[in-house]
Amino acid sequence: MTRSDSGLSVGQRFRQLRETRFGAFVPVMLALIAIWIYFGIAEPAFLSPRNFYFLFMQSAVVGTLAVGITLVLLLGDIDLSAAATAGVCAAVLAVLIVMGVPGPIACLAAMLTGIVLGFVQGWLVAYVGIPSFVVTLAGLLGFQGLMLKILGAQGAVNMRDPFVRSLTTVSLPPMLGWAVAIVCIVVFAVVVLRRQSQRRQRGVELESALALWGQIGFFALILLAVVMTLNSYKGVPLLVILLVGLTALLGWITTSTPFGRSLYAVGGNAESARRVGMNVNYIRIAAFAIVGLMAAVAGILGASRYASVSFNAFAGGPLLLEAIGAAVIGGTSLFGGRGSVWNAILGALVIGSLGNGLDLSGASAADKLMFSGAILLLAVAIDALSRAGSTQQR
Repeated sequence: MTRSDSGLSVGQRFRQLRETRFGAFVPVMLALIAIWIYFGIAEPAFLSPRNFYFLFMQSAVVGTLAVGITLVLLLGDIDLSAAATAGVCAAVLAVLIVMGVPGPIACLAAMLTGIVLGFVQGWLVAYVGIPSFVVTLAGLLGFQGLMLKILGAQGAVNMRDPFVRSLTTVSLPPMLGWAVAIVCIVVFAVVVLRRQSQRRQRGVELESALALWGQIGFFALILLAVVMTLNSYKGVPLLVILLVGLTALLGWITTSTPFGRSLYAVGGNAESARRVGMNVNYIRIAAFAIVGLMAAVAGILGASRYASVSFNAFAGGPLLLEAIGAAVIGGTSLFGGRGSVWNAILGALVIGSLGNGLDLSGASAADKLMFSGAILLLAVAIDALSRAGSTQQR
């Protein structure tokens, strides 16, 4: 430890941790473990394989939306219409299936709908200059009405299509679940070792061997424990595989492509990004279009999970607030320029675990809302304080 490091206060050390690659992962992971320990002691059924299976299933829709919303939060924008967009796309899916359109084609039409809705909102923000808060608030209201129009007088459509239903009813055989886990561990190890090799080639400070293999070991331990737990009930749900695959794709886009690096640059300082030649308008429109796509995927998964499409399931409930909360709890800054799609998944698990544990404890809906609000406020406060500290140090 250097002399300058030894003189740092606890707050300064925390702000330094927040600036590292694991700065947001560690706090949210510790919060998740603390919630699991507490409810595991208070309600032993909480730690059962059956409960974990349904916990992952229940958190998937929120997690999908949170991953998408993370992209616009990286820009310093916000999307208040994501849940309503998911509802419109789910309604389009349901109506097309009722009309006899095959499930896969109906899903593609729903995803195209989401992209178009996101593109239009992004265009209004980028070229018309309307703040994203206003555009997406208008989208929230308008898409709610559009969803009701599509669903018709009854306001709900049952989902019986075997293809759509299979997205949330199929689980992998135990051996296939283990095989997928091993492949994921190998891929993760290759990515970590490749990053170390790139750092060596560029003459950048290398991570210690302990930190390097510690990451791989920790990831392997967590993944194998999850697969073992899920296999002891029904197996790894196909829904979880789909969500992890989509998150991995967006994680690669945001960290390893020029577009992804541009998201962070624009969120950090849009004017500086514009001056170095980045097409800020294009980046903003593309981010909103991706959010629309992820909202459509969430709508499809929700329709499959609930076996129906209804207004209350998407636009009338707390889905939007939970998705934004998951992204923020996962460490994505509301001020832009910092965040991770992977941490949004952890944030969704925090919110899902809290709600699940309170349900098992017999807590009222009012208690659940108050606890969720307190955790969200704490996450935003930590982000604001760490940002203020970083600004003062500069």
